[in-house]
Amino acid sequence: MADFADQIRAAIASNEPAAVAAVGVPDRYQGVVVRADEVDMFAGLDTKDKDPRKSLHLQPVPTPEIGPGEALIAVMASAINYNTVWTSIFEPVSTFSFLQRYGKSSSLAQKHDRPYHVVGSDLSGVVLAVGPGVTRWRVGDRVVAHCLSVELEDPQGHDDTMMDPQQRIWGFETNFGGLAELALVKSNQLMPKPEHLTWEEAASPGLVNSTAYRQLVSHNGAGMKQGDVVLIWGASGGLGGYATQFALNGGAIPVCVVSSPEKAELCRRMGAELIIDRSAEGYRFWSENNTQDPREWKRLGAKIRELTGGEDPDIVFEHPGRETFGASVYVAKRGGTIVTCASTSGFWHEYDNRYLWMNLKRIVGSHFANYKESWEANRLVAKGAIHPTVSRVYPLAETGQAAYDVHRNLHQGKVGVLCLAASEGLGVLDHEFRARHLQAINRFRGA
Repeated sequence: MADFADQIRAAIASNEPAAVAAVGVPDRYQGVVVRADEVDMFAGLDTKDKDPRKSLHLQPVPTPEIGPGEALIAVMASAINYNTVWTSIFEPVSTFSFLQRYGKSSSLAQKHDRPYHVVGSDLSGVVLAVGPGVTRWRVGDRVVAHCLSVELEDPQGHDDTMMDPQQRIWGFETNFGGLAELALVKSNQLMPKPEHLTWEEAASPGLVNSTAYRQLVSHNGAGMKQGDVVLIWGASGGLGGYATQFALNGGAIPVCVVSSPEKAELCRRMGAELIIDRSAEGYRFWSENNTQDPREWKRLGAKIRELTGGEDPDIVFEHPGRETFGASVYVAKRGGTIVTCASTSGFWHEYDNRYLWMNLKRIVGSHFANYKESWEANRLVAKGAIHPTVSRVYPLAETGQAAYDVHRNLHQGKVGVLCLAASEGLGVLDHEFRARHLQAINRFRGA
């Protein structure tokens, strides 16, 4: 495996597809996994006490067979998403149930049902091999991947692939994810790598950038327009950092909610002006007896109107879930939209329905993105309109620590992971274009 790593690095550095093809496909590779025999290792512990450093293991795994419409990628870099945290702490369920269900769906999918789960839903890298029927991508192509895995054998998926009943998130609900030296994807997950970015920078936007695009910009989400006031929870985080950029790039007015002066400064670096430091304001949406306090919702609404000159949010960009959802429903304007894609603080949401129905508001559920939305989001990165939010990068062997940092909210933006890349800073082809955007590319670094 060490020989393969050295050979593929040299081949990729040559930028010669023939050199990549000459390396061939190894029988085994190093991947970060959770193990089926450890799913009960955190039994009895509170969520916050479950430690990804104990459950995520770097180990050799057999290289899966490449099926029709699939591609094997030599992974240069990846990144941590919250779904990797959920996988690593076996919440809300063990992902092995996903793999078992997928494995039963077809002969092609059987290989995903293994006693180990190679995790990770982001990557940048180079196409190492393709299966039968793949015509758009060739060995040696530099690519990034979005995480929508879809069979497209059901009519429901042909208007919006996210509606396909066989829609899954790669590396979470499928095996052979991106936190590894190799990854197996469907060829329709691939997109061109932005040439001005390093491997780690290019790997980091994938999941969160596409998710934010659909949630905020797409007609399948909130359909944001110029001039909309957009309340963004966690506006300097992995997801919120892209929502803030999309709002600014699309002519909207972001109101950024953060939890520290340092995070407020990151929002200012992105160009946001209206910022609420929720820690400084001392909001307590939930009381000690586990009920919500509407007076705190009203205090938040008053702060928003103070910043906007009397306007309520047209759109509330929701992802914390239980902790904030009651407040989100309350502060949205009459006829406004609360669009939600996650529940990192808890899945059971409570809100006062009077403020929803009597004020004609709507709640929109949004989950990842389809291929077109992901392609458009990646295109904006390639054009320098949207920038990576990488704050720190870890080696593959320290993926557990990287996931721990995200689990304990010790990070800003996105946390990257080097896979086959020997060091940070590699993979740039367009240095001139990069130089024009370097300050924006690096604004989360060291945060």
